[in-house]
Amino acid sequence: MIFIMAWRNIWRNKMRSIVIILSIAIGLFAGIAVLALYKGMMKSRVRTVIDAEVGHLQIHDTSFKKDYEPQFVISNGADLLKNISSMPEVKLAAPRSITNGMLATATGSSGVQINGVIPALEYEASQLKKKIIEGNEFYPAKKNEVIVGKKLAGKMKLKVGSKLVLTFTDTSGNIVSGAFRVAAVYQSDNAPLDERNVYVTMNDMNALLGISNAFHELVVLLKNDEDVKTVQQTLRKKFPAYQIETWREISPETDLLVKTVDQYSYIIMVIIMLALAFGIINTMLMAILERTREIGMMMALGTNKIRIFSLVLMETIFLTLAGTPVGILIGWLAANYYNRRGLNLSGMGREMMSSFGFNPLIYPEFPADKLMGVLLIVVITAIVSCLFPAMKALKLQPVEALRL
Repeated sequence: MIFIMAWRNIWRNKMRSIVIILSIAIGLFAGIAVLALYKGMMKSRVRTVIDAEVGHLQIHDTSFKKDYEPQFVISNGADLLKNISSMPEVKLAAPRSITNGMLATATGSSGVQINGVIPALEYEASQLKKKIIEGNEFYPAKKNEVIVGKKLAGKMKLKVGSKLVLTFTDTSGNIVSGAFRVAAVYQSDNAPLDERNVYVTMNDMNALLGISNAFHELVVLLKNDEDVKTVQQTLRKKFPAYQIETWREISPETDLLVKTVDQYSYIIMVIIMLALAFGIINTMLMAILERTREIGMMMALGTNKIRIFSLVLMETIFLTLAGTPVGILIGWLAANYYNRRGLNLSGMGREMMSSFGFNPLIYPEFPADKLMGVLLIVVITAIVSCLFPAMKALKLQPVEALRL
């Protein structure tokens, strides 16, 4: 009986009920849109970190990352590369020679990380070839070519064909320099990395370092993201002398962002529903005031306070839940639409987005895994919203209510 009465009561004033139902639907849609956008952004950022920056795993000498000293090469690197490349879970293993040094031109100098790479492997490991916006990839017949980031090129006034000098220390601690010519300028989704990293061929790099065919870093890409921990544990058992890290350990800021973004999105969802709660409270208070005599009559006829409270609670829940499917449906349609076509946020500024390591083209994803949490927030909102109107109804005295 309470359920029937509650359902009929909310349709006494159809326009008011429809407005609050639509408000709830729009609010829920806004919350789902935020969750979908955050999920798409985090997924895009993780893919960038893995596919274009650090890979799934990286292997170094245990002392190398303390100071990036060039003498700490990976011992037996050729055998390690062969063993890892033959693993069924591994898609690609790419070696790099790495050192920190100084890039100098006629206009000034800047500290950089110099990456000596095998071009064919690096183009797959970090998608370097796809990032090139000016110039061409490394030409096998040429020596001492360098590829620089767009931000660094702008800072140092470099363009394709410009000459520069790279200075660093070799394995003996001697300062060595090499004259290089800019073969290309690249641009990634991470501007700070573009400003710091330059790429040369491993042959040119190793000749200056004096390390022959050795290397400092081995980047490993896997066929499946889910195999990261398993492969890491396998490699640690098989090669205990090396430092083997996952992308989460190499890029802890990204890992932290992924872990905390859910909390932030839920907080935004709660704020949206809290704002809607005031609209629901206002609607229910108006309904209580309009039905003061009716509630007084019910209490005079012996209806207890629990039933009165239940009636107000059911009306609030019906209003809230009536808008929930509409909001979820709109959110699902919008998320799927932009998931296929992409949401271009370049209007916010590509430079601003890239300064945080994000691609301006985001593919939102419907947060199906968070749907239960969203529904829980909606139900809690309904319960909280009914408390004040219900207390107002329970405080009515039958005699006074009947006089109104």
